[in-house]
Amino acid sequence: MTSSRWLLTPAVLVAVAVSLGAQGRPAQPDWPAVEPEALGIYQSLIRFDSTAAEKPEAEWLKALFDQAGITAQIFSLDPQRPNVVARLEGNGKKRPLLILGHLDTVSVDASKWKFPPFSATRDGGFVYGRGAIDDKDNLASAVMTMLLLKRLNVPLDRDVILLAESGEEGQSNLGIGHMMAEHYSEIDAEYCIAEGGDTIREKGEVRYATVQVIEKISRGVEITAKGTSGHGSVPLTSNAIAHLGNAVGKFITWQPDVKLDETTGRYFRRLATVAASPEQAKAYREVVSSDPTEAAAAADWLWQHEPRHASMARTSVSPNIFTGGYRSNVIPSEAKARLDVRMVPSEDPAALLAQIKKAINDPAVDVQFAGGSGPRPAIPPTRLDAELFTTAEAAVQAVYKVSTLPSMSTYATDMWPLRAVGMQCIGIGAGVDLEDQSQGFGMHGDQERLLESEFQRFVRFNWELVSRLVRSR
Repeated sequence: MTSSRWLLTPAVLVAVAVSLGAQGRPAQPDWPAVEPEALGIYQSLIRFDSTAAEKPEAEWLKALFDQAGITAQIFSLDPQRPNVVARLEGNGKKRPLLILGHLDTVSVDASKWKFPPFSATRDGGFVYGRGAIDDKDNLASAVMTMLLLKRLNVPLDRDVILLAESGEEGQSNLGIGHMMAEHYSEIDAEYCIAEGGDTIREKGEVRYATVQVIEKISRGVEITAKGTSGHGSVPLTSNAIAHLGNAVGKFITWQPDVKLDETTGRYFRRLATVAASPEQAKAYREVVSSDPTEAAAAADWLWQHEPRHASMARTSVSPNIFTGGYRSNVIPSEAKARLDVRMVPSEDPAALLAQIKKAINDPAVDVQFAGGSGPRPAIPPTRLDAELFTTAEAAVQAVYKVSTLPSMSTYATDMWPLRAVGMQCIGIGAGVDLEDQSQGFGMHGDQERLLESEFQRFVRFNWELVSRLVRSR
């Protein structure tokens, strides 16, 4: 462990001042004094290689809380992949608030990185590293908020719980699964805040913020083509790979029907008011049209120009794995492909499967849901007219001074099992440049990075959101 990972010095830890307004305004951090500490925590978290074992990072984090006088415990299904739960106790007038962040990251190919992926290198105003956006920014901001609430002795109407979990990137049984199955009382809360939202910048300016209130449901679909085997020197019209190729090729031009709910409908209507161009505004307005033809045409325009928005407007189907054949001179009797299907919450799985079969339209190709991808329970979105979302809107306005759009994530987070038991959850995110997302600078990219200035603004946003929800009035 390098010296940069050791706990911050006491001098830095206490470098925060309490400022009280003339009219008894609640205690506020001295942000210029806080910023170096927040950046140090952020860089320290990134410098842990947590792609397969989170134990050193978890122990570092627990020691940081111990030093600050914040109760913290470690819970593990796998000793090398523990979870940290820290808690600040309130007066009990309201049920707790849970802040969820994950310790782990996806893996890396270090040869493709300009800077070492676990170096947290500062360059050109950015911090580079695996986890810079997913999810060390959320985690560092939440840690800083916990420390500030403690140091400023903020009176709390509810407990504040931070769960720093392991295994979010593909092994949630180690993190949220284990905590819910064995230690749910430690994280039981009224509200949850986690990743899943975005603050979108274009041409250097924040345009709008999204707050995730629901997410798509992932289902794998397996398509299997069967034909006659034979010698490769005698081509056959029943060639299984050829039939499978034709089937997979359908998803270049076909996607399921547009299907919006209250969340995505409000999202696109609000997005139209802040669109960067008239053409974008037109597509956002028309995708919510009651005319199916007009909505489909708008969704297809989005598919060509803004795929992430097209995926929000409908269930998406992406062929990501293709297998078949074992020798160049043998025609195989079977070939398979795996479709990554992300269903909108209101989708009927049986009806969707029928749509996919109709689109493929080949009796030689069988279409079934893949094993191990059973349906999730129906989960309602977080209410848009209740305290959690309206407080997020107010915090966005206070810090970013832009509109808030309720959003549906096209990818999965670990909030869905919490929502399934009735917890109201939202996802938030730091300011990222829309232009960067297709250039490898985003989450899971080979040059993952975040502007230091946007990280610091996100720390302030976390403070604003959490303190508004938990502070005694």
